[in-house]
Amino acid sequence: MSTTVSTPDADQPCAYCGSRIFEHDPICVRDCDDGCGAPAYFCNYACLAAHVDEKDLTAGNACEWSPEE
Repeated sequence: MSTTVSTPDADQPCAYCGSRIFEHDPICVRDCDDGCGAPAYFCNYACLAAHVDEKDLTAGNACEWSPEE
């Protein structure tokens, strides 16, 4: 399995808020657990974090830590 890296269009909108990503600090995210589909672009970490929270993407995926271990 391989992934190609390419630069998004200058007018690429943020997957969360719709702002143009290059007017901010863009982040590219790809779900490689699901066949490495098309990348999603976010204009900043705040939009990425809001998207993750809204979609509940961390449920069941986070490591559990206990101070007793």
